[in-house]
Amino acid sequence: MPELFAKSALHGQKPLTRAGVTLSEEVLGPITSVACFPGKRALVAAQLGGFPAPNRREGNLLWTGPEQAFLLGQAPDLSGLAATTDQSGGWAALRLNGETNKLLARLFPIDPRSLTEGTCLRTPLFHMSAVLTRDDKGVLILVFRSMARTAWDEIAHAMEMLQAREAIAG
Repeated sequence: MPELFAKSALHGQKPLTRAGVTLSEEVLGPITSVACFPGKRALVAAQLGGFPAPNRREGNLLWTGPEQAFLLGQAPDLSGLAATTDQSGGWAALRLNGETNKLLARLFPIDPRSLTEGTCLRTPLFHMSAVLTRDDKGVLILVFRSMARTAWDEIAHAMEMLQAREAIAG
């Protein structure tokens, strides 16, 4: 019987640095979608140590919609308080480090200055749905696992174009 090994969405992809920005894959571990049942938000927040307001990140909780968040890490039992679904295999995470604002302006329909630490946005990355947040390590981008390679390629291309533009400007 063959042995199967779990691999990340971008397994083997080396980090890429261009124009003062580094793009790399980040393996997050468990990702759980938490959707609060009506009137249960406060109880869910008590169990999780908080719950993010719209467009915010609170600790390891990323806002994903009204009364919804992604929990990064192990989820406690929230039976009767929230609907939870394991999303670990469905999402891939990419990390941007460095001077990211010019690059973000090319990739996302947002003002990159608004993406301060603790902000969490649902926004398109070209034709792909993405969750975007900034933390003390840089910018974290979550995309559907099936779109991870496309997201990588789009970001890498934008990095190449930004580097070329800076080289011409001298």
